[in-house]
Amino acid sequence: MDKLPGKLSNDFAELVHRGVESDVLDYKAALCWTKMTRQAKGKIVRHCLALANTKGGCIVIGVGEDASGHPSVYMGLSREEVHSFDPTTVGQFVNRYVEPPIEFTIERPVVDGRRYAIFMVRPFRTLPHVCTSSIEGELQTGVFYIRTPDASSRPAYRAIEMQMLIQRALRNQREELGRMLRGILYENRMSAEAESDEEFKAAVANAAVFFKRRKNPPAGVPSLLVNLTVTPPSFYSEAFSLSALRRAVDAALPSLPTPEFLDSDELRKAYVTNTSLRALSRKEPRMWQVFKSGMFHYIAYLPVPERELEFTLLVRKIAEAFRFLGNLYTELGYAEELLTLAFTLENTEDVRLLLPEKPRAKFICRIPKISIEMTRSAADLASGEAAHAARLTSEIAERFNISDQYLQNLPALIDDYLEQR
Repeated sequence: MDKLPGKLSNDFAELVHRGVESDVLDYKAALCWTKMTRQAKGKIVRHCLALANTKGGCIVIGVGEDASGHPSVYMGLSREEVHSFDPTTVGQFVNRYVEPPIEFTIERPVVDGRRYAIFMVRPFRTLPHVCTSSIEGELQTGVFYIRTPDASSRPAYRAIEMQMLIQRALRNQREELGRMLRGILYENRMSAEAESDEEFKAAVANAAVFFKRRKNPPAGVPSLLVNLTVTPPSFYSEAFSLSALRRAVDAALPSLPTPEFLDSDELRKAYVTNTSLRALSRKEPRMWQVFKSGMFHYIAYLPVPERELEFTLLVRKIAEAFRFLGNLYTELGYAEELLTLAFTLENTEDVRLLLPEKPRAKFICRIPKISIEMTRSAADLASGEAAHAARLTSEIAERFNISDQYLQNLPALIDDYLEQR
């Protein structure tokens, strides 16, 4: 099967000098479009029709045949001849006899100092091209022309040739439909993801406003603002009933002697809103909510006396959070769905993180806000709670300029805490 270089690329010298006509390439001696007869132009239309209904191809104008009939006489075109092949003028004539219109361009390159006109014909997209008007001796109305391996541009009159045209049209239409559907699905997915993201962000923003109106940082003590949000992949406002949320939270609460993240007393005093189960702690400056959409949000003030944060306290809170979240989303029936966990710690600039083994070391955060995001499946979150807690804790420690060598016992510290009963 003969193929054009580079899929109709601009390798014009190779086209001009190939010297063999085929099912994708035709040569014509020097012509002037404005001086050609209607029949001569009709021949060009027939070649364009045939190429477009087969694989596409090229018609090189300016190469004549030698005595043996080979296209090897590189005569080129005069300035007048080459300018006569105006794409608009030629295109209007060609497509007057064709339905649907043929897609082609006319290139006018200079090769070895000679000018040529080259028709670059594209294969049909969805429907084959049919001749709609006759030109005596060249075109017949209602005929589908094809290009054959022996470089003939003739009507498709055999059953197998018509079948191949139909199959190619059906394949092209399936591919076009597939591209359209992929585009629609991609746009819808992107739109849905953007809308979901905005819905979740709005709920978190409203929760933060509510919390700050009702809770103040501990008086006289510097405090960090903690935000922890877990969102499902899509927003559905009524994914869960409020009673189902309460049951899930009750089953998910870790059984720890001295809980640091949230406790059963908060659940007992939790109340329902139009969109969530909400607990505003009376003892601690914190609030958490589980929304009917499946989102979980936790916000709290974390006191840091003398702008020092106990590393052990941080580890316990994070370990307990992952134990609870793994349990919660298992109870809600999530498995392979991807959950996005977003953690922020604000007012951290110049706060020191105290490591038990390095009590005098100055591990200080130099940025005002720490932001970390993780994406995990619900099943992974539930089965790898200690590893995920260690990962988040390590990333927070990095913001305090702590190297990994001081965190080697972190997994053991987390496991020990979670094993308490």
